[in-house]
Amino acid sequence: MPEDTARPLKLFSWNVNGFRSVAAKTFDSFLGEHSPDILCLQEIKMNMPPCGDLAVPYPHQFWHSAERPGYSGTAILSRVKPLAVTTDFATGAEAAAAGGHPKEGRVITAEFAGCYVVCTYSPNSKDGLARLDYRLRWERDFQDALVVLAEKKPVFVCGDLNVAHTEIDLENPERNHKSAGFSDEERASFSALLARGFADTFREKNPAARQRYTWWSYRSRARERNVGWRIDYWLASLAAAGKWDAPAIHPDTGGSDHCPVSIEVVRDLFGSSLL
Repeated sequence: MPEDTARPLKLFSWNVNGFRSVAAKTFDSFLGEHSPDILCLQEIKMNMPPCGDLAVPYPHQFWHSAERPGYSGTAILSRVKPLAVTTDFATGAEAAAAGGHPKEGRVITAEFAGCYVVCTYSPNSKDGLARLDYRLRWERDFQDALVVLAEKKPVFVCGDLNVAHTEIDLENPERNHKSAGFSDEERASFSALLARGFADTFREKNPAARQRYTWWSYRSRARERNVGWRIDYWLASLAAAGKWDAPAIHPDTGGSDHCPVSIEVVRDLFGSSLL
């Protein structure tokens, strides 16, 4: 069948909370239903790339595992060949003085002809906000790196950013102001990123939408009752305005405590035919 050169590309992001587990449950059915052109994964939780029993039907695969076994990790799977792929980002002076960033496989960036796609899994601030100071240092360095990229080409940033930005992004805001993912400091950091030239694509198109969540606790039938948080995103730099559309959340996809999120992006930014 001839390739539809007018069709936008479908970009998906999904925190799978263990790739091997999702591969055994819902991964094939998810691919069959949505057929992403580019799929970004977080929390792969294994050393990759897969082989044998975990064959993945993408011609271009880039896996970034954490040094610690069974922890964190990111991946980009693509039907379009990137020009280059890099992992992590430069450590700023503040983080360097504090020992730098652990090798936790949190960021992978694919450069295409007309844009960058950045897949990230932001550090969790942990119970009692025990890791908040580190997380904020990490985010300052990450944001600086994104701004540098955005000076070159449009940037699409996706992943589990571990923050619900506003009160309509979680079910019970009043009891979570000191919780990891909804602290004033984390929300302010996210606001700072938007102010530096990025748009939350879902909120741009759905400014008042409520109960649209991407993560649910495994406890107390939270997903069944839709008691959740929206912490998974597609962000777009301002230079990408007019190049993306149709941001969506896919809560019917099971297999993880997160669900996929997606956008459509004009294909001319990718400069290559699909294989």
